[in-house]
Amino acid sequence: MEENKNAGVSPNNGKVRSRFSGKLGYVLAVAGSAVGLGNIWRFPYLAAKYGGGMFLLVYLVLMLTFGYALIVSETALGRMTRKSPVGAFGAFGKSASFRFGGWVNAVIPMLIVPYYSVIGGWVLKYLFEYLKGSTAVLAEDGYFSGFIANGFSAEFWFLVFTLIVLAVLLGGVKQGVERVSKVMMPVLVVLAVFVAGYSMTRPGALEGVKYFLIPNFSNFSWMTVVAAMGQMFYSLSIAMGILYTYGSYIEKDVDIEKSTKQVELFDTAIAMLAGLMIIPAVFAFSGGDPAMLQAGPSLMFITIPKVFASMGFGTGAGITFFLLVLLAALTSAISLAESGVSTFEDQLGWSRRRSTLLMGVVIVLFGSASALGFGVLDFVTVLGMSVLDFFDFLTNSLMMPIAALATCLLVTRVAGLDRIAKEVEQSSSFRRKGMYCFFMKYLAPICIVLILLSSVANVFGWITL
Repeated sequence: MEENKNAGVSPNNGKVRSRFSGKLGYVLAVAGSAVGLGNIWRFPYLAAKYGGGMFLLVYLVLMLTFGYALIVSETALGRMTRKSPVGAFGAFGKSASFRFGGWVNAVIPMLIVPYYSVIGGWVLKYLFEYLKGSTAVLAEDGYFSGFIANGFSAEFWFLVFTLIVLAVLLGGVKQGVERVSKVMMPVLVVLAVFVAGYSMTRPGALEGVKYFLIPNFSNFSWMTVVAAMGQMFYSLSIAMGILYTYGSYIEKDVDIEKSTKQVELFDTAIAMLAGLMIIPAVFAFSGGDPAMLQAGPSLMFITIPKVFASMGFGTGAGITFFLLVLLAALTSAISLAESGVSTFEDQLGWSRRRSTLLMGVVIVLFGSASALGFGVLDFVTVLGMSVLDFFDFLTNSLMMPIAALATCLLVTRVAGLDRIAKEVEQSSSFRRKGMYCFFMKYLAPICIVLILLSSVANVFGWITL
């Protein structure tokens, strides 16, 4: 592997690396990773809470600069080294400090996918109930809290979701991850367009469209930036090890810059469609009640069922909406788990089947703690948070910024910006090279440190997001 010698990294120990079949498979797999609960579940409630159009504007600016730079960096490092995160960092030095950055990137998806699968189980439960015609029941006060407090029910749906994810992973990169992404992503887009169109035509929904799309600068605050930056990590699958792993699966002829643009476009389109699905519907239902708009994570499981129950076509809308959310949840969960499987294959030298089974054990152990944390284990709290909320804080607010900072330092201080640019330019004109280098060298580290400090300060009550 001559490119590895030139890059100062070691070969892949003679082991044949899994590959995507081509550019389309790679783009759809990465898009599937990016387009998940972060877009459908998290983006709308943050946009609603932090100023609608102002949040959207800040998010777009950050995504096109900060997000672009980190996607390119992680993908290029993965392709250059043909390794998942731990191996990619270790390829440039064998000291513990080098491998630490890789392990942070690698462990994040292993901690996210368990609680992510719990939420995926909730989505499965709601879809099942809508298929049964339980539209009015789902809209009742206390239904959601009662469901998640029922240990058996929450655990059952979590395990069903987990089994689906593991079944796809056992199929491999081409026959599992890529094939599922090629089917699910087009279906997801069609469903998103349909639901958004339906939502925007409800009486009173136009005010919600204006709130979401038109920036109101009076709504701007530093916390808008902090929230948008945190969402960008989640939405684009940055600092989760996924892009290192997927980058290691692509050939040298894949245009990294063009693929990044396509992922940016896909991610932004789905995020905007998610906002247009949910925010106008809430406006139509509540008249723009601030309490409804700032409902937070419960927006999808409490507020939206009430909206559907008030519609004449509520059952059909509920089935379509939660089918869409399920597809998004599955594509992202598969990507998160795939990163863990790849790490086990690389670091332990295990087969894909054995690595997938170990990933399954990790998901079931940590996921069960999260699933039961609202009922059987509700007495277990960390820093005043439930098990699920703690894992979300640990990964999203602490580990992701640290992982992103480690990538910045690897690119600028060790691998070198020129080497990354050379890797990208093997298949791309790299038109945004100047912006990329400036951002990675100067702005990205500052932004990352600021979001890390702000997130920690928020948890301890020093500031309020």
